[in-house]
Amino acid sequence: MRPARNVKAAKYTQLAEPIKGHRWDGHRSLDRGRQGAITQPLRNPPARVPGTLKQAFVFPGQGSQSVGMGKDLAAAFAPARETFEEVDEALKQKLSALMFEGPEEDLTLTENAQPALMAMSMAVIRVLVREGGLDLAADARFVAGHSLGEYSALAAVGSMSLAETAALLRVRGRAMQDAAPIGVGAMAAILGLDFDAVSEIAAIAAEGDVCTAANDNAPGQVVVSGHAAAVSRAADLAKEKGARRTIMLPVTVPSHCSLMAPAAEVMADALGAVDIARPSVPVVANVEAQAITTPEAIRAALIAQVTGMVRWRESILWMRDQGVERLVEVGAGKVLSGLARRIDKELDALSLSGPKEIEAFL
Repeated sequence: MRPARNVKAAKYTQLAEPIKGHRWDGHRSLDRGRQGAITQPLRNPPARVPGTLKQAFVFPGQGSQSVGMGKDLAAAFAPARETFEEVDEALKQKLSALMFEGPEEDLTLTENAQPALMAMSMAVIRVLVREGGLDLAADARFVAGHSLGEYSALAAVGSMSLAETAALLRVRGRAMQDAAPIGVGAMAAILGLDFDAVSEIAAIAAEGDVCTAANDNAPGQVVVSGHAAAVSRAADLAKEKGARRTIMLPVTVPSHCSLMAPAAEVMADALGAVDIARPSVPVVANVEAQAITTPEAIRAALIAQVTGMVRWRESILWMRDQGVERLVEVGAGKVLSGLARRIDKELDALSLSGPKEIEAFL
């Protein structure tokens, strides 16, 4: 039986002036080609700061998916429709229908959720580019993505094509599930303890099994991953050590731990067959918590990421220290923008997923 999605718990898998050179004509309307499309032109007062490169674009990971995502976007914008159609063709599957209509238990499956979330993020990016004149190379200092979101970030800055990225994420999702059949592994969010405390708890709870800190999401929010029994022990021990709350996550795969080693081997082969281009914007890698720019470094980081920890808190702090003042979350949900505010209250963070949010941004 496939697990139901726990909406409250899902966020813990992430595991929350015009642009410089913007050719704004003030009259560009949203696509009206389908019923329900927005018919008002985009408004001129822009929210972006020209030429300062003080913003970074970030891309969500698994747990942000929900039935209905992208449906209003496709109704309003031709570039979004074309993106979903291209992903459908690449996968030989009507993934867009699954995104728009469900069922939820099928969308939540790792092999579907991963390419679906990437498709959603890329649909938003393409709308921003074609309808609003966004140029990431000119308008972003960095891009970053949480776990699978790193693939979305790489597609957005031209390191991989949309079709290649969709195919890689399908392989990644299946390889991760094959590496640890349902029931073998688990993940739990530990709230209210710092990273060092959770890492120590995971080590004690392992007792010969795999149990490790997998996602350092924000201060007081760390996710552990590994064998199901060990993760359960870690959650219990965390409560004894003063955790405010522990949440067993509704996932089928224990991501970012050594149980995923077979999946890392699969991804090494898959990524070796792809011609990765130099990104137009530096990518802040999950496993490095700093920017990388060469194809060789990108390939190595994506392989290491399968078993390695998502250093999201450190990544956000690193970008802040490089002068980033605003994070723009692109795609489903608002998890990453919420985490950003927990990491540093001074950071400006916003999320773009639907037509109204895009219109306000543009």
